[in-house]
Amino acid sequence: MKRLIAGIALLTFSLLVSAQEVTYRKHIRPLWEDKCERCHGSVAPYLGTFAEDKKAYEADDKGPRMDSYADLIFFIGWPDTGAIMRRLDDGKHTKDGKAGNMYQRLGKTEDERQANLKLFKLWVGEASWIMKKPGEITKEELMRIKTPY
Repeated sequence: MKRLIAGIALLTFSLLVSAQEVTYRKHIRPLWEDKCERCHGSVAPYLGTFAEDKKAYEADDKGPRMDSYADLIFFIGWPDTGAIMRRLDDGKHTKDGKAGNMYQRLGKTEDERQANLKLFKLWVGEASWIMKKPGEITKEELMRIKTPY
């Protein structure tokens, strides 16, 4: 019964969010603070520093810093194009069907993960939720990315 109520609540939440514009300040930032800040917050290294000693930072449960709108956009649009999409995806957009390495962290249950993934997709723009890396994405695809503040 609890699962049914939780599922109905998540569905209702998803429908309400779908009817309005998803923004960084109202939707993504609170979600990010709840699910991502511990590893990607202000004490995390910037991407260049992270890349210099990736294994040491990962062993310390740290990923690249994403604690501001500008820093997060870095992993969506440019220069680390599509990194957020590849890591948060549930596997439905990949050739091998494998979920991204951060998908599990979007929630404790599959319903919660799907609802939170939906928020990210609506924010980026579902047509822009692509797995391409820098150098693979076209200018037209890059220009379709929404990410309203």
